[in-house]
Amino acid sequence: MRPMSLPLRRPFLRRAAWTAAGLTGVLLVSLTAGGLWLRHTLVESLPQLDGERPVAGLQAPVSVVRDGLGTPPLRGESRRDVAYATGFVHAQDRFFLMDLLRRRSAGELAELFGEQALPADRTLRIHLFRKRSRTLFEQSPADVRSLLTAYADGVNAGLEALGGPPFEYAILREEAQPWQPEDSFLVLFSMFTQLQDFDGVQEQMRGLMRDRLPGPLVSFLLPEGTGWDAPLVGPAFDRRPPIPGPEVVDLRRRQPERQLPKAASLDRDERATAPAASNSWAVAGTHTAHGGALLANELHLGLAVPNLWYRAVLEWPKGEGSREWHRTLGVTLPGTPALVVGSNGQVAWGLTNSAIDTSDIVLLEPDPRDGNRYLVPGGSRRFEQHRETLRFPGGSEEVSVDWTIWGPVLGTDHRGRKQVVRSILDLKEAVDFSVLDLETATDVSGALSVARRSGVPAMSFVVADARGQIAWTIIGRMPRRSGFDGRFPSSWADGRRRWEGLLPPEEVPVLVNPAVGRVWTGNNRLVDGDMLAKLGHDGYFLGARARQVRDNLLAIDRATTADMLKIQLDDRAVFLERWRELLLSVLDSRAVAADPRRGEIRDLVEHWGGRATIDSVGYRVVRSFRLFTARDVFAALTAPCREVEPDFSFVDVGHQLEGPLWQLVSQRPVHLLDPRHETWNDQLLAVVDQIVAQLSEKGALRERTWGERNTSAIRHPLSSALPGLGAWLLDMPAEPLPGDEHMPRVQDPSYGSTLRMVVSPGRESEGLFHMPGGQSGHPLSPHYKDGHAAWAQGAATPLLPGPPLHRLRLLPRQHRGRAT
Repeated sequence: MRPMSLPLRRPFLRRAAWTAAGLTGVLLVSLTAGGLWLRHTLVESLPQLDGERPVAGLQAPVSVVRDGLGTPPLRGESRRDVAYATGFVHAQDRFFLMDLLRRRSAGELAELFGEQALPADRTLRIHLFRKRSRTLFEQSPADVRSLLTAYADGVNAGLEALGGPPFEYAILREEAQPWQPEDSFLVLFSMFTQLQDFDGVQEQMRGLMRDRLPGPLVSFLLPEGTGWDAPLVGPAFDRRPPIPGPEVVDLRRRQPERQLPKAASLDRDERATAPAASNSWAVAGTHTAHGGALLANELHLGLAVPNLWYRAVLEWPKGEGSREWHRTLGVTLPGTPALVVGSNGQVAWGLTNSAIDTSDIVLLEPDPRDGNRYLVPGGSRRFEQHRETLRFPGGSEEVSVDWTIWGPVLGTDHRGRKQVVRSILDLKEAVDFSVLDLETATDVSGALSVARRSGVPAMSFVVADARGQIAWTIIGRMPRRSGFDGRFPSSWADGRRRWEGLLPPEEVPVLVNPAVGRVWTGNNRLVDGDMLAKLGHDGYFLGARARQVRDNLLAIDRATTADMLKIQLDDRAVFLERWRELLLSVLDSRAVAADPRRGEIRDLVEHWGGRATIDSVGYRVVRSFRLFTARDVFAALTAPCREVEPDFSFVDVGHQLEGPLWQLVSQRPVHLLDPRHETWNDQLLAVVDQIVAQLSEKGALRERTWGERNTSAIRHPLSSALPGLGAWLLDMPAEPLPGDEHMPRVQDPSYGSTLRMVVSPGRESEGLFHMPGGQSGHPLSPHYKDGHAAWAQGAATPLLPGPPLHRLRLLPRQHRGRAT
């Protein structure tokens, strides 16, 4: 029987169909119009690559040539004009990145991104970087002011030369603000805040542990190093603090529910426990195949689109009328005119995060007679108050910033004590552009002299020269401490603890031409004794990665460029081998008989391959086994810290945790066993079961590869603003990548090598270079992602630019004619 309701429904269905068709048409028209608008906006903002461009502020013509990857050799009649051209190409290819860097340190991101960026702005604004950048520029030497002014003029000329504003501003409906000469200092400050513990967070966490845990337990949890150390000077750390006895701490007497933070999560706990932050090494000419020194460098930072660095070749005469030219090549940092790492034909240099301690937390003592004052040596002082306005679309927020003679007030600790950060970046003598002098250094000695007086973030500086020499030192300034070692927060009110200015350049540790013929760095402790006392005792990363680099280097007698790349791509899991053996011992026949899934895990671990390859399930399991074990073990030991700071996680701050962790799982003291478990073996099996359960939620265990977890997520900050289109248009391809944190090939989905470089000074034609993404920040440019595949695959691609494909001449506004 025909349903009586059907005829009644047909008119509605017809109307619904017509309505749907109409809406679809409107949507298609809207999408088409939106797509046309977007394409028009994108096309208008593409840079000019060929022809001539008259510009204001240039003193003589400059040649801007681009090769097949968009790398621009910039050739001008003076260093000033080359700085101008650098600003021009930076603005045309990377202005949005530059703007984010200056806004980040200035605490002005909310002006672009709205209220969601206010927390970040509040954190940075207290340092008053914008005001201080103006002062630093005004106090800079005349030649530096001239270069920064020329660079700013070039940036603004580059913006003006675009047919429309950079596309990001059209999406945000904001205007691109002109570049000021002092903005380059803001970019420099931004790098300080990324590379150093500028707010003393590590020290604050150590202070919390000191206040809440027994002293012997703190000493045990915070060793100065481990047997994995690979220093350049001195031995590996062999003074292991003893495991505290039950009279110090006995977990068996605690209630189990007091032990744990949030439930462990595979997605959360699979991330790196600490950021790796670069590899660098050099091999003396006596140990290379061609007799010249070799230098290799990787800079590990957050991966994003566009990449942080910008390749360039800078050329200018060595003197007025000279036929000899300076020629430097490598990478620049958009927002500044300086070469960050690279070679000038006589000297090549690379950088890694030194992880040294350049900040301290000062605990303020209030003046008992006046709450608006604080105690200082010899009396008291009134707070210096600043009012700052944080702006965002549709509103603003006023914040009050209190400054002391030592620096800004951060807030209060768990005891209600006001904390001040004394940071190297708050000293005007520690921030400058002396690093520009590296471009004309002629040998290792000259480069070391420049490095040790340069006002940049304190980093390990590895250098090689054309004579085959190599060396290491710290580039950047560091404090001279008196009366304390800087490990824990303390009061400076009585004057016994203080900074006595900056460490003089001649006292900065240095190592030149070591007998072993190699130097290496991996953010690890590199020196001991008096040298270490000058740099600080805490903050260094586990030495496993550096040791693997060192061992690789020492195994090669006549090194080549290809050997250096092979080390950079080394994804062998040397560090985790003993954890694999431990896991297999836990998964004995009795354990496997109790749960068949444990047998499957054991088989996967037995055949793990020993590398962080994309198809290895066993590697993923072993890695997770260590991380889950660490979180469970240390969660129980540090529970009192979470009682006053719920988000405290020792795994996130204990860079040397491998030492105490391995002692515990090896010696298995019963009094330090989580009371939820009867034996240590039970706890380790519980970790295995947790991993199995969470991996199984995703599907078959044998399909849970390392590549599934380690799939790249390299995104543009605005891709989410274009749903459905942004990821396709703006982000790099999502692909599984080999590598991990405790090996030379550092790789995380959104963290890893922002560049790889191998170079021998004087033999640049044999050098190699990779970086993710491409030169351009414009998605319609052929150079938006054309270098990405080589980076992902680790293919050997040349350091030098290829044949020119585009030629642009920048001319002084009144000048037309042949290029010089």
